[in-house]
Amino acid sequence: MGEPTGRQMLNKVPEVTVWFWIIKILCTTVGESFADYINTTLGFGLTNTMLLFTAVFAVVLTVQFRTKRYSPFPYWLTVVVVSVTGTLYTDMLTDEQHVPLWLSSTVFSVLLALVFGVWWLRERTLSIHSITTFPREAFYWLTVLVTFALGTATGDWTLELTNWTPAQSVFLPLGLIASITALWKFGANPVLSFWLAYILTRPLGANIGDWLASPKVAANPGDPVGLGLGTFITSLIFLGAILATVIYLSISRSDVAETYEATHAPSATANARKERIALGAFGVIAAGTAALMVWAHNQPHVTCDPTGQSETMPACPKPALTGDQTTAAVAKYENLAQTAITQDRAGKAAASHATVQKMRDDWDADATSLQAVNKKTWTLLDNQMDAVLKTYAIDHGHIKPAPAAKQEKQLKVLLADFKSHRF
Repeated sequence: MGEPTGRQMLNKVPEVTVWFWIIKILCTTVGESFADYINTTLGFGLTNTMLLFTAVFAVVLTVQFRTKRYSPFPYWLTVVVVSVTGTLYTDMLTDEQHVPLWLSSTVFSVLLALVFGVWWLRERTLSIHSITTFPREAFYWLTVLVTFALGTATGDWTLELTNWTPAQSVFLPLGLIASITALWKFGANPVLSFWLAYILTRPLGANIGDWLASPKVAANPGDPVGLGLGTFITSLIFLGAILATVIYLSISRSDVAETYEATHAPSATANARKERIALGAFGVIAAGTAALMVWAHNQPHVTCDPTGQSETMPACPKPALTGDQTTAAVAKYENLAQTAITQDRAGKAAASHATVQKMRDDWDADATSLQAVNKKTWTLLDNQMDAVLKTYAIDHGHIKPAPAAKQEKQLKVLLADFKSHRF
C-alpha cells in the first residue's frame, strides 16, 4: 500500500457494516423517488432539477470535506444528495439528449475504470479504509458519483431489455449482491467485492423505489405497476428511515472505523488462491447475467405503446396518413397557431400557452404518421415547432417565456412554413 499524501486525517468514511448497506440502499431509493418527485410531480423540470442538485451537491460536499473525521450526518447527507444527482445526470442524457442507455452504460463504465486507474496509480490503494487525505477523499466521492450514474444507466437498460416489472427487477441485483457477499466470505478480494456491490445497490434501491411509488394499475401499456404509494410518500418513508438510522449511528458510533476495530477481531489474511478462484466465479456470474439478459430480451413482450402516452416505452409506429387526413392535420395546426396569436394579442398569455401546449401534444401524437408521409417536411416543421415551444418555455424549463411579440413572430414563421412546405 502506498504512503498517503496530503493532509493526514482520521478515516473519512464509515466502517462497512450491515448498517452501511442498509442505509446505502435507503439512499439509492430516495435518489430515484425524490428526483422523480421534484422533476415530475412538482413540475420543476429535468434540467432545473439537475442544476439545483448539482449546486446542493457542491455545498454538502464542501461541508463533508471540511470535517476532520467521519461524521454520520454530513457523510450520509452527501450520499443522499449524490444519489439524486447521479440519477439526474443519467436521466438528462437519456431523456434530454436521447443518448441510448447501452451507450451511457458503456461511457460510465469506461469513466469509472479511468477514475479507479488514476486513483490506483496515484495512491496505490482503492480501499475505503484509507480515506485519510484530501486526494483520496476526492477520488472516493468522484467514484461514488460515477457509480450512481452507472447504476442508473445499467438498471434502466436492464428494464428496457427485459421489460420486467419493478417488483421482478428487484431480484436480479439482489441475487448478484448475495452472490458477491458469498464470494467475499469465501475469500474474494474485499475491495473488488465492495465496489461491485456498491454499484449494484443503485439499481436495487431504484427498483424498490419504483415498485413502491408506481400506481397499482398501469395507465398505459408498459408502464410500471407497484404499490401505489407515490414518489412523495416513498421519499418521506425512506428519508425518515435514513434519519432514524443516522441518529442511531451518531449515538452508538458503531460504524466509526476506530470503534469498530477496537471491538472486532482483525480480518483474515488474504489468500491469493482463493482470490483467483473467486475472480473466476465473478466472471462466470457476469457471463450468466449476460445470458439471462439475452434470454429475457428474446421473450415475447410489449415493445411499444399503441397509445403514445407511456413515459417508459416508445410509441408504436403508425401508418402514413391519407391525403385528406394530412390536409386535416395541417389545417388543425394552422388553426391552433392562429388561435395562439389571437390570444397573445388579447393579452391572454395563459390561454395562448395552453393552446401551444395542445399543439405540441398533438404534434407529438401525429409525428410517426406525418413522418411516414414526408420525413423531410416533418423535420423542417418540427424544428420550427421547437422554436415556438422555446419562446413559450415549453420543454425548455431552464429559460423564461419570451415576450408576446417574439412568440407571435415564431408562430407566424410556423404558419408560413406550413403553407410553403406541403407534405
